[in-house]
Amino acid sequence: MLFLSIKNILILSFFLLFIFYEIFYEAYLILYKIIKKKLNLYLSLSFVLVYLTILILFVWLLSLKNNNEEKLFLLLIINVCIFSDIGGFCFGKIFKGKKLTQISPNKTYSGMYGSFIFSLISSIILFKDFLPIQTLIFFSILVSAASQFGDLLISYMKRVSNIKDTGVILPGHGGLLDRFDGLIIAIPIGYILMKFL
Repeated sequence: MLFLSIKNILILSFFLLFIFYEIFYEAYLILYKIIKKKLNLYLSLSFVLVYLTILILFVWLLSLKNNNEEKLFLLLIINVCIFSDIGGFCFGKIFKGKKLTQISPNKTYSGMYGSFIFSLISSIILFKDFLPIQTLIFFSILVSAASQFGDLLISYMKRVSNIKDTGVILPGHGGLLDRFDGLIIAIPIGYILMKFL
């Protein structure tokens, strides 16, 4: 049992280190094209480095704790982010509609509504025994909004830097940063909300 526990921690540690490196590298590629002054570039990269380090360490330390409630909150946040992406994509493709912003031409109001709807439905189905429904709705809406903001922020940075795909690890997905953009903002927001619920 102890061996499996150590093995799982090692696998998680390797995975988180890999994600940390790849996201930092992809952020570097974007910032390098946006920021021309070296000092500003170094300061920006330092901020990204510190932010990602704190975020990855938080997730890693949370996995070592015996507090299952906090782990469930992390799973809830991940669930909301995943279903926000799925809902936004499905509703945006099916219903199309007015563009949400000039930042990303593929983002529509119908996609935004789909993000909220899918994240709410999945959260209620999967976590109804974990939190009261009203709390779950409130939490899911705010975390979904944070996830969508993270997605828009990275889309904006990619557009300014004139980069379509930041990485090649996940072909057709725009890079690992595109897969984790919502989580980068949603995890801290969700954790702060958790403290008040």
